[in-house]
Amino acid sequence: MDTFKSDISGKEFPISEKTSAKLIRHTLLALIQKDNPQFKHESYLSTTELNFYREKYISDFLSKEVGELSTLEKTVITSLTDKTTISDKIDEDDKIPLTYGQKIADKVASFGGSWTFIISFGVFILLWICLNIIWLSHKAFDPYPFILLNLILSCLAAIQAPVIMMSQNRQEDKDRERGKNDYMVNLKSELEIRMLHEKIDHLIMNQQQELLEIQKVQIEMLNDILKKVEKK
Repeated sequence: MDTFKSDISGKEFPISEKTSAKLIRHTLLALIQKDNPQFKHESYLSTTELNFYREKYISDFLSKEVGELSTLEKTVITSLTDKTTISDKIDEDDKIPLTYGQKIADKVASFGGSWTFIISFGVFILLWICLNIIWLSHKAFDPYPFILLNLILSCLAAIQAPVIMMSQNRQEDKDRERGKNDYMVNLKSELEIRMLHEKIDHLIMNQQQELLEIQKVQIEMLNDILKKVEKK
């Protein structure tokens, strides 16, 4: 297999990865020359090394635009480097098993915020009032103004409110994590689009260079033909 020697690392790579410095964008070339002053326009490097500096350029870009990279930006850069997906993390978060207390809180919040609870509790209060006023008017265990009923309602509200808040807080944490995941997915998409533009520009420049070489060869062939014709 044909190989070439990189002017950056001095390692040998397959000839298919050979990339000329003339085909690299000026901003990216400046970054490479900053780390490797010996890298000139006539030098060559591998596609693997070029991708490494592309990712480094993106990291530097994020640092300038956002400031110090947060954990989210670092996760995105790592995902780009390792060629992994971020959306899988969302599915993994959904599969985390809930504790017994969290399940109870979700059920209480689900039932407490439903029409079933409102109707059933309204029927319970109506029966309580009718029982103490009409059916047990002389021997009522909770006569008007229904002090015992008020105590039960107060205790129920005192217990139900924190349980519902626990469920809401957990849901808010879940929504916050999903928001972070959405931000990372969007950021990675933007960076991958930037890298895609970079690669397309590289391919176009490479193609143009090859076309120029073909035109030079064709011109040389035409000149040879003309010389032969003139000799005849």
